[in-house]
Amino acid sequence: MKIGKVGIYIDQKEVENRWSNGMNVFELYILEVFEHLRLPFQMVEDLSNLQSYDALVIGVMEENPKAMSRIVEYAEAGGTVISYGGLNRLADWLGFRKASEVQRGYAFLNDDFNQDKPLRFLQAEPWEQVTPSDNVSEKGKIYITNKVQNDSEVVALHQIKVGKGHIDRWAISIPKTIVGIQQGTQPVSKDGVPAPDGSANLDEGILKADDGFELDWNLDREQTGTGIPYFSLPYADLWREVMIEHLLNRVIEKNVTLPFLAYWPADVEHMAMISHDSDLNEDASAITTLDVLRKHGIHSTWCMIMPGYDQSIYEQVKNDGHELAFHYNALKAEEGIWGEEAFREQLNILKKASNTNDIVSNKNHYTRFEGWGEFFTWCEKCGIEVDQSRGPSKKGNIGFLFGTCHPFFPIASADENNRFYNVLELGFLTQDLNHHALADTSVIDPFLNHVKLVNGVAHFLFHQYHIHHQEDVYEAIQQLIVQAKQEGFTFWTSRQINEWERKRRKISIIGVDHNHHVLTLDDVNVEDAVAYIPIPNSNNTCNEKIVERFGIPCIEKKILRQSVKKIGKEMA
Repeated sequence: MKIGKVGIYIDQKEVENRWSNGMNVFELYILEVFEHLRLPFQMVEDLSNLQSYDALVIGVMEENPKAMSRIVEYAEAGGTVISYGGLNRLADWLGFRKASEVQRGYAFLNDDFNQDKPLRFLQAEPWEQVTPSDNVSEKGKIYITNKVQNDSEVVALHQIKVGKGHIDRWAISIPKTIVGIQQGTQPVSKDGVPAPDGSANLDEGILKADDGFELDWNLDREQTGTGIPYFSLPYADLWREVMIEHLLNRVIEKNVTLPFLAYWPADVEHMAMISHDSDLNEDASAITTLDVLRKHGIHSTWCMIMPGYDQSIYEQVKNDGHELAFHYNALKAEEGIWGEEAFREQLNILKKASNTNDIVSNKNHYTRFEGWGEFFTWCEKCGIEVDQSRGPSKKGNIGFLFGTCHPFFPIASADENNRFYNVLELGFLTQDLNHHALADTSVIDPFLNHVKLVNGVAHFLFHQYHIHHQEDVYEAIQQLIVQAKQEGFTFWTSRQINEWERKRRKISIIGVDHNHHVLTLDDVNVEDAVAYIPIPNSNNTCNEKIVERFGIPCIEKKILRQSVKKIGKEMA
């Protein structure tokens, strides 16, 4: 089975021009979307030789006449062009005109992209069709709110037949939307807007991650049966799925495939994680927490705030197989300081106190956060490989506040040339269920269900102190563990998730043999990795396990050591 050839065009000269003007190029996040699945692709640096590509994804380009002409020639010869916004200089030639931009809105894609609810977006530049044509297909509609309005004629995706090929143009800048929902659209420099129902007082004078969130209090929250409001949809993850489904469908139409990796090992159906923040550092609370974790046979991540526990507690935590992690305190009310020196000093104190040099995970106390990426640079310098700080600080903003339950690498701003930080972000959904001032266990069902929907991580935070002092919280963590296990969730620590994600990203898929074994460039030792090989619906009669991923039938094939082929680089 032949692998399709997908190119991502990044006009480096245009990128550098934008950087010189202080402009972010968040279109580069396309690369992170592809890398997370290990989708095979090649970087395209110029448009002079495109004939061999089955699909060309436009990341960044200067829309000059020469570039536009090359794009059209490629499509006319049978290629498929995919663009997330842009291509406006082609609008008139293709029979369209640019309409008014939409800064916030919702895309209804349920009829075309297996999405049963509208997806929030943060920027769109729609086209209007001027000249009716049978060569144009329309998919999805855009609205200002998440309620259907029959008078909307704004199309989410135009698929335009050009010669033997197509130009597929999304009105929505999907990569920018994903970045904006996950990381915000501006650096955190002021309090966020509080919830109108009084459930989340973000304006308390403490800068934190959720001050920069981009969802809507009224449109993006639902309520459980007990009246608990929560952000219900992982929008960023769902937009990733839309991007991938669209691309895969276009590729398999050409009778080729585009294999990708499963997010988790073969023996993991769904992933869950519990972390603890050691606020108040009461040894008795730690012992109670260790007991409940032993009872249910799971390992968790212990984020330690200084001055920490007694040395004997640290040894018990390590002996029981739990992860010791850092809980950086920059809260002024507790004499904390926001700065690299304070971060490093607290981390070193923890290492010494716990006799543990190898600490790779952190969560900021009270989800403190400032700026855009300076914090991630501290993590890089100090050996922190995974951060958990992007989560809710209030009762009323729990759930998918940042639109994702997947581990992801954050993107820097223009002052650092929009590089990707070498820090895996792994946010949490809620904390201390059944706490007298927080959410109850009615959120467990919707949170687990939506994590399963996108195959991410169901990350719950429980403070040891509350497990020990509030019987309802003690019962809640047990209820969560039991229910999650019953629904097929495996509990890993932050360290385990980090190690797995980094290992699987070393696998480079370059082919599929006649036995449907995935061929890789390097013989990477990642046990139990699973590959999916998309196939046309007409080909799903082969004697292999067929599953649906991104709405497409795929052959599921475990990558065993003996099935991995080491291929010379000349075949890449």
